[in-house]
Amino acid sequence: MISSADPQTADDILAALDPEQREVAANPSGPMVVLAGAGTGKTRAITHRIAYGVRSGASQPQRVLAVPSPARAAGEMRTRLRDLGVVGVQARTFHAAALRQLHYFWPQAIGGAAPEGMAHKVPAVAEAASRMGMRLDRSELRDVAAEIEWSKVSLLTPETYAAAARRDQREAPGMDHTAMARLIATYEEVKGERGVIDFEDVLLLTVGILEERDDIARTVRDQYRHFVVDEYQDVNALQQRLLDLWVGGRGDICVVGDPAQTIYSFTGATPQHLLRFTSTHPGAATVRLVRNYRSTPPVLALANRLLTDPSGQRRGGAVELVPQREGGEPPRLTALDDDPAEAAWVADRIKELVAQGRPLREIAVLFRTNGQSEAFESALADADVPYLVRGGERFFSRKEVREAVLLLRGAARTDDGSKPLPAFVGDVLGGMGWHEDPPSSSGAVRARWESLKALVDLSARLASTTPDARLPDLVRDLDERIAAQHAPDVEGVTLASLHAAKGLEWDVVFLVGCSDGLMPIMMAEGPEEIEEERRLMYVGVTRAREVLHLSWARARTPGARGTRRVSRFLDQASGILGEGARSTPKRAKAARGSGGPLKAARPKVCKVCGTELQTATERASGRCPQCPPTYDEATFERLRSWRLAVSRAASVPAFVVFTDATLEAIAEAEPAHQRDLSAISGVGPRKLSLYADQVLAVVGGADPDEVAEAAVGEPED
Repeated sequence: MISSADPQTADDILAALDPEQREVAANPSGPMVVLAGAGTGKTRAITHRIAYGVRSGASQPQRVLAVPSPARAAGEMRTRLRDLGVVGVQARTFHAAALRQLHYFWPQAIGGAAPEGMAHKVPAVAEAASRMGMRLDRSELRDVAAEIEWSKVSLLTPETYAAAARRDQREAPGMDHTAMARLIATYEEVKGERGVIDFEDVLLLTVGILEERDDIARTVRDQYRHFVVDEYQDVNALQQRLLDLWVGGRGDICVVGDPAQTIYSFTGATPQHLLRFTSTHPGAATVRLVRNYRSTPPVLALANRLLTDPSGQRRGGAVELVPQREGGEPPRLTALDDDPAEAAWVADRIKELVAQGRPLREIAVLFRTNGQSEAFESALADADVPYLVRGGERFFSRKEVREAVLLLRGAARTDDGSKPLPAFVGDVLGGMGWHEDPPSSSGAVRARWESLKALVDLSARLASTTPDARLPDLVRDLDERIAAQHAPDVEGVTLASLHAAKGLEWDVVFLVGCSDGLMPIMMAEGPEEIEEERRLMYVGVTRAREVLHLSWARARTPGARGTRRVSRFLDQASGILGEGARSTPKRAKAARGSGGPLKAARPKVCKVCGTELQTATERASGRCPQCPPTYDEATFERLRSWRLAVSRAASVPAFVVFTDATLEAIAEAEPAHQRDLSAISGVGPRKLSLYADQVLAVVGGADPDEVAEAAVGEPED
């Protein structure tokens, strides 16, 4: 459907595009892969592609399925298409589209109503853990839920999980892979008993219906003839399976992505679908968007440097961004004494920017982990600077917003068109205390006013793009935004993790915590994980339009020794950021009382082949996965038998006693004394006090069942 506010001709849609964007938009049929760098206008290119296809007659809007990510991008895409005069295009995430199809086809395919979805996995995970005798805290439950998600989007079952997890060198949260597989199976049993499905089940069940029912698959393919998939580098195996079923081997599909912004591989996402698209779709056109319209040349110089290896080659298929703006301040790197000092420094700089007239909504503070947010929230509150935490309370969940939406719904039928839409909305919200002048106070009062102002501003935008729009149209737009959690802009400094910041941009960005241990995060192990951390910093840098501040703290708390070092990713950028960006290798502590020079810490290597060990499991066993074990198999089996007897007697999972990796290390070392046992990874003071005598006896050749039985019969101290 084409609205009255649309451009006059199809060529008008192409007129404002650069040559590469125009190539994307002007060819709405056939397979195409778009490699789009940050800030190169990919959303503009694909929305214009859809609009051009509709205007030129190559497609009908109701037969186009656009698959953006995340959910807020769906609302933004619909808004952009409406601004181009095109309505009726389905812009939905994989999950939203699958959920709609599942509810529609379930009565036909299965019968009855579709199962109810779970809001959260954690309660079911807790129940499953309890049935297995596990005691997991809140953090562990969240980690287990995340691992379940990874297994399902990777199309694994409880039977295939363990082998795949070992192959991908994933560490199950607090347990071995076999125990995790049993927990996954128990979790599925809990869901089945409750008659509910989880987030991933929506896609799995939709895939199952489309695979088993050719008639339903044909109906879906008749409905949708043209596909546009954004953020294709973040597609996982399950989403790809569903997409293949939707497309059905046809060629009208355009995928868009940036290998340099692959930051969700831990969830099962992979850029390989993007990089191999031309192989899976022979004859597909390839377009590279490299003209960056977002950031100034100095910001882009740093971004490009981050993804250039020492030999000058681009990392991982990333495009080199070409600036289209002029001028700009060079990025600055600042070192502070401690975390509170860094937060206070950021708050002071923001106050200076506001005093210079910089709008709060155009300033962001980005960090690696959500735990870093608290210090900056406190510093901004002390400085009386309004802020918003992205990923915190959702806009449409706020009390004043819920009340305002109810008022607008009730007033929709009374809009007689006698007043401009923004004025009428202002009158309705006046009953809640809305007025055009901002309050002099801050805190909750100012936050409430900003929420109402965002709704009034939204009505003004709708009126500008659709002059005949009235309040019922605004209410429908709000309903769509609520469903997609597509919040309007609200005045305040944005605080966001780097993952939450993807797809957004601000005039001024403070990229904080730029130290090893945070960027890259200390849990990152192996070259692939380190490279993903590098891409995460790249995402943070490319969020800045004009001003970029990078900062880090030498210590966590005031008065503590400054043992941190600047992020290793900035080492190559010293020509841009100064000598303070140079990172030096972390040094090992000298032996106490030695007085000798400090020596660089040596990486642990495989005792068989000498390869550097990458994961905690490898370091615990002392060998890489490719090398055969060198321990005595009989000793290892005795230790496993003893562990099983102890775990049964204590009614706990076997891994709670010792993991397989720790047992392998014990069998390898064959300790004869407690001091030898205590040197083995995974044997802490508590386990040493509980099991040392038993383990030493088993290693020495004692019968494992007798050792365990004797230990159970001993009186407690």
